[in-house]
Amino acid sequence: MAAVIAYIGMGLLGSALAGTLIRAGFTVRGYDTAPERVREHEARGGVPARSPADAARGATVVMTCLMTADIVHDVLLGSDGALAAPDPGTVVIDNSTIHPDASAALAARLAQRGIPMLDAPVAGSSGQARRREAPVLVGGDPEVLARCRPILDALSERVRHVGPNGAGARAKLVINLVLGLNRLALAEGLLFGLRQGLDGRALLAVLKESGAYSRAMDIKGERMIEGHFEAEGKLAQHLKDVELMLEVGHAAGAPLLATALHRQLLLAGVAGGLGDHDNSSIIEVLRSLIAAPR
Repeated sequence: MAAVIAYIGMGLLGSALAGTLIRAGFTVRGYDTAPERVREHEARGGVPARSPADAARGATVVMTCLMTADIVHDVLLGSDGALAAPDPGTVVIDNSTIHPDASAALAARLAQRGIPMLDAPVAGSSGQARRREAPVLVGGDPEVLARCRPILDALSERVRHVGPNGAGARAKLVINLVLGLNRLALAEGLLFGLRQGLDGRALLAVLKESGAYSRAMDIKGERMIEGHFEAEGKLAQHLKDVELMLEVGHAAGAPLLATALHRQLLLAGVAGGLGDHDNSSIIEVLRSLIAAPR
């Protein structure tokens, strides 16, 4: 694969992934609608771009990490999109968490133009991505994956092919569902213990040694106890993912009862001003319910 990559979308996760590629020796031409994020990208050693088309100039790999399928479509195929004048052999790798059907449909549309696409969402926080600890879940043609291996292996120690286009997006929703409920269960359990007078740190240590253990305890436990909610993954972002889960689950006939309750709590958190806080701040949503007048 070429050493020049266009990366579009410099939010928490996108900036972490672009930074990882820079450290691996790739030239990364980065673009975001927020100028300060482009400046931060340049400070990390990236090349700033003025638009998606400018980012793609000279790059045969275009990567995206954006909020919705519509935005991914626009930055790729819009009038000043990254694929307005693609170089021969261009490949798209989308790290976004978007609707699986929309991802597969976009891949099919690009295939008609001779441009292969992989959906390759990352199953972890921006901090985990920065440390190459978060698995990359890939949907798409195995031959295209093989071509893109040097890039994907630079992003993570664990790259998993899970099926055709759209499968990566589907697997990401499953993982985020379980992970989000793990965080909620941890928050509820810690608060349950704290309200009984137990020491939070001692309780967390015991939980980690018990059959109740989950990775959420390693990543989010200390944050919940200390109240440190600087975002590695935003509460509002997880609400967006949960909305997607419920939509996809309804279409598939999958009962997502716990996730439906989780959605209500996330809505309360966003309404209460916690949307830009780390998703571990779900414990603050539960605290607010305890403090609410009856």
